[in-house]
Amino acid sequence: MTAAPTGPREVLLAEPRGFCAGVDRAIEIVERALAKHGAPIHVRHEIVHNTYVVDDLRAKGAVFIEDLAEVPPGATLVFSAHGVSQAVRQEAARRGFRVFDATCPLVTKVHVEVAKLAREGYEFIMIGHKGHPEVEGTMGQLTEGIYLVEDEADVAAVAPRGDKLAVVTQTTLSVDDAAAILAEVKRRFPHVREPKQQDICYATQNRQDAVKLLAPAVDVVIVVGSPSSSNSNRLRELAQRLGTQAHMVEGAQDLQPAWFEGRGRVGLTAGASAPDVLVQQVIARLRALGATTIRHMDGVVENVRFPLPRGLGDRSMREEAAPRS
Repeated sequence: MTAAPTGPREVLLAEPRGFCAGVDRAIEIVERALAKHGAPIHVRHEIVHNTYVVDDLRAKGAVFIEDLAEVPPGATLVFSAHGVSQAVRQEAARRGFRVFDATCPLVTKVHVEVAKLAREGYEFIMIGHKGHPEVEGTMGQLTEGIYLVEDEADVAAVAPRGDKLAVVTQTTLSVDDAAAILAEVKRRFPHVREPKQQDICYATQNRQDAVKLLAPAVDVVIVVGSPSSSNSNRLRELAQRLGTQAHMVEGAQDLQPAWFEGRGRVGLTAGASAPDVLVQQVIARLRALGATTIRHMDGVVENVRFPLPRGLGDRSMREEAAPRS
């Protein structure tokens, strides 16, 4: 008699995983704006790339739009964590909206660097994915002189007008892919100016480093994240590149029992925009499929917190909501 295929027995949790400080801050900005100014609060683009988060905020009164023409006069507007172009900022100011900027401070750092070096006469190569809102926001800091490259082949087509050239990077890229593209940029333009600190954010780096430890230790990797989330997609790709079967799910409902047949150890991580409630639901589903052991891997402990914009206070809503002894 043939033995029945075995399902998951052990779940290994990557550390760190899930929300980063920039995502936490962006969500809190929308929640605080709703609490202070009431619904509706208009948000340009999804505040972060996670369906659960967006649906939850929509239920509370957030209205997600792409075109500022959809925003009525006198409305409160929030810029998403991905950042916006100068044209969008200028239009919002011209139309007199009350604006709260939820751009991740690490994206803002890139914008500030672009503006500073542009004043010094630099042109730019941007390493990133065409159409991603963060890329559109960063490239939109200038009206000309910034060239997007998505892979090493794109570098050959860059034709700067002058000899002062700098490179910037989308913050949520694969660390390894970005390094390969940067190496090609430096080969073609040996004098290109690099950022003092790499643009790929600490959270993206930490989650990718955790997957590099996780993937070789398990039979299959599950990444909790939405399809639109760049950093979540990079985690899945990284696990696959390391030779481990990997799947990305938005929630427990997407798990397929066939993925775990004959695979006793499951690795679980989550993109920087995926809330922990979804991870816990996935764990519960894996337990229902047979997992009996849940184990945390050792990893970096993140204690980063970014301040809120002026007008929304400087203390966390979560702290204020916590019971006081």
